[in-house]
Amino acid sequence: MNKKKIINDPVYGFITIPSELIFDLISHPYFQRLRHIKQLGLTEFVYPAAHHSRFQHALGAMHLMGKVLDTLRLKGAEISAEEYEAAQVAVLLHDMGHGPFSHALEYTLLPGVKHESLSYLFMENLNEKFSGALDLAMKIFRNSYERKFFHQLVSSQLDIDRLDYLKRDCFFTGVHEGNIGVERIIAMLRIHQEQLVVEEKGILNIENFLNARRFMYWQVYLHKVSVSSERMLVNTIRRAQTLMRAGETLDASKSLTSFLQRDYTLADFQNDPLLLQSFGKLDDSDIWGAMKCWRDHPDEILSMLSEMLLTRNLFQVRLSNDPIRKDTIEKIREAIAQEYKTLRAETSYLYSYGTVTNEAYAEGQQINILMKSGELLDIARASDLPNITAISKIVKKNYLCWPKNVSL
Repeated sequence: MNKKKIINDPVYGFITIPSELIFDLISHPYFQRLRHIKQLGLTEFVYPAAHHSRFQHALGAMHLMGKVLDTLRLKGAEISAEEYEAAQVAVLLHDMGHGPFSHALEYTLLPGVKHESLSYLFMENLNEKFSGALDLAMKIFRNSYERKFFHQLVSSQLDIDRLDYLKRDCFFTGVHEGNIGVERIIAMLRIHQEQLVVEEKGILNIENFLNARRFMYWQVYLHKVSVSSERMLVNTIRRAQTLMRAGETLDASKSLTSFLQRDYTLADFQNDPLLLQSFGKLDDSDIWGAMKCWRDHPDEILSMLSEMLLTRNLFQVRLSNDPIRKDTIEKIREAIAQEYKTLRAETSYLYSYGTVTNEAYAEGQQINILMKSGELLDIARASDLPNITAISKIVKKNYLCWPKNVSL
């Protein structure tokens, strides 16, 4: 069987599957599941074309990793064939632990269990199936490989993951202001003392990369409609969990039912291989299918929230730089209780408030610029733009969302 396939990607053109191992990993049901998990959760409620999946993103990241490693080799970096393949495998599988709607439900279906931890458990599982072929990829992923630049390419402030998702998300949302010059950034990378650095002539490209990332967070990832719809989805799942744990019968797939009935810890996954298999069958369609059933459930709150999401009748949302006042929240609770004739204790499913944060450049994980003098400088010092230092500060906004027919 010919496993050297070519895939036509709308962002990069033709992508080649470089090895039989990578072909087999892509073909595995755990990875194929990513076809059914949207990269941007419910952002399609704002940008209708944002239907791209974690599957597409992972393939794109694998492709870019090959481009980066080719560039580094041309600049004198010694990278073996084993390291080359392992780096591509590590970035290909980096998102396997995502659950339905990506980040939207990460802390609701599995509170306290990060998707990176589940990605690693999937890698361990696959490594057994492929007789240890993922050993080096797993070292790179967990940053235990002595050549640290490989992990930086998988997870850092300037990693392959970010390069692909910014480029891809701009393409599918149509938000061109967030576009970045991926090819130019890759051409400016090099290895210095086993660390990933950017050549001085790439400073402007890194400035654009950081500004684009900040823009995309406010304009796409933290768009007020995305915030509202995702909080509604969280409340819907919370309500389903409450009902099911109280003994109610809810229609849902076997996999979804298991994660609605109780919370699981990382230790549970480590000790029970069947639990990881169950999670490996869970995707967006489980949630949509369940909500189509729940819209007819006798519980009015679950029914209403499901119907509202299915028909895009979303909560109104207010974003503010100032904290949400307690008396404002109390007014919302009272108004909801009166409008829907419900107990105050149950009004929490019909509104949401909290904080969203935008940190375009986090301190402590530097993007290092290799100056012509040989000096290494953090981009915030190397750049002559004062806003690069400014965007390293965490910007917070407070949100409050509630049904449109309820007025304050």
